[in-house]
Amino acid sequence: MRNVFDVLEERGYIDQATDEEALRELLEKESVAFYIGFDATADSLTLGHFLQIMVMMHMQRAGHRPIALLGGGTTMIGDPSGKSDMRRVLTREMIDYNASRFKEQFSRFIDFSEGKAFMPNNADWLMDLNFVEFMREIGVHFSVNRMLTFDCYKNRLEKGLTFFEFGYMLMQSYDFLHLYRTYDCKLQLGGSDQWSNILGGYELVRKLEQDKVYGMTFKLLTTAAGTKMGKTEKGTIWMDKEKTSPYELFQYLRNVDDRDVEKFLALLTFLPMDEVRRLGSLEGAEINKAKEVLAYEVTNMIHGKEEADGALEAAKALFADGMDESSVPSTQMNSDRFKDGIGILDLMREVGMIKSNSEGRRLVQQGGVTINGEKVDAVDRMVTIADFKDGKILIKKGKKTYHQVQI
Repeated sequence: MRNVFDVLEERGYIDQATDEEALRELLEKESVAFYIGFDATADSLTLGHFLQIMVMMHMQRAGHRPIALLGGGTTMIGDPSGKSDMRRVLTREMIDYNASRFKEQFSRFIDFSEGKAFMPNNADWLMDLNFVEFMREIGVHFSVNRMLTFDCYKNRLEKGLTFFEFGYMLMQSYDFLHLYRTYDCKLQLGGSDQWSNILGGYELVRKLEQDKVYGMTFKLLTTAAGTKMGKTEKGTIWMDKEKTSPYELFQYLRNVDDRDVEKFLALLTFLPMDEVRRLGSLEGAEINKAKEVLAYEVTNMIHGKEEADGALEAAKALFADGMDESSVPSTQMNSDRFKDGIGILDLMREVGMIKSNSEGRRLVQQGGVTINGEKVDAVDRMVTIADFKDGKILIKKGKKTYHQVQI
């Protein structure tokens, strides 16, 4: 098996690493426990997090042991990295709930069976720390002068930086020390915006334990246009299908910039690199086939084959074989009609998809109706403005009947 460092490098993940050669050698000769921290600031992971999950999957497949660290403690402060303002302060109950949702999502991708991976929560050791003891043991090793040269703090000095946030780096560094002592963790991974935080922990462990540990960052998931991937005008692309439907995720990936196709295939799928390069080299209308592969592969991994097949089928009604939206029957309706919502059965009858409510009720109960690729699971489902994406929804009846409603 190839060294996972080479795999990550070839696929374009790696941004910076401490002592690359020694790290590559370590990953070659032993099973390494490594960690990535996830602050529980929302009740779902995002498409941006999926890049980090892909790294964990590559590492685990190569025999290394992931520690998906839930940031129940660090989220109480919030990481100032990349933020122009202080994060919203969440309650302990909200953070615990968010962490439990993360746990569910991670379990779909990482094998947490005996000794293969771990999912601790840093609230377990950070929440009961004694402040004076912590400052005597940990704070003494951090230079304020040096910390102020890091971008995560320097960029905030004009707007104001609280001591509350200034302590974040010490807490994250202490996480690395705790995980080293508890799990023999020798490597911290994170996005490139985490480099200064990772260096803090890397240096702390080396000072206090006199052992060699490592840090590595991977590139943030950005588009050719320079924006963060997974952020749209309408908001974040979530991994929870209740927040972002599989159809929406599929369509988002199906519509990426031509210049990003090869890069995203390398980072977000397990397709062999020869195939990634072949798909990425397609030109003109052919590149749409590569985008479809990207959208299908990612949707399949995140939501499963059934949802990916449904999203692909819905998309094909609009795009496949040169078809465009004009090939799908559509009805224009006034947006005011949807302010208070219209029952799905009434809407389907109005646009001519069903002849009676009893026919519609039977279809819904049999799982034969979807809105934007998402199964309608209740006969009293209301269709509201929130269901419309770019002023449209796509209703599917059975396997082949589509109707688009536009406002």
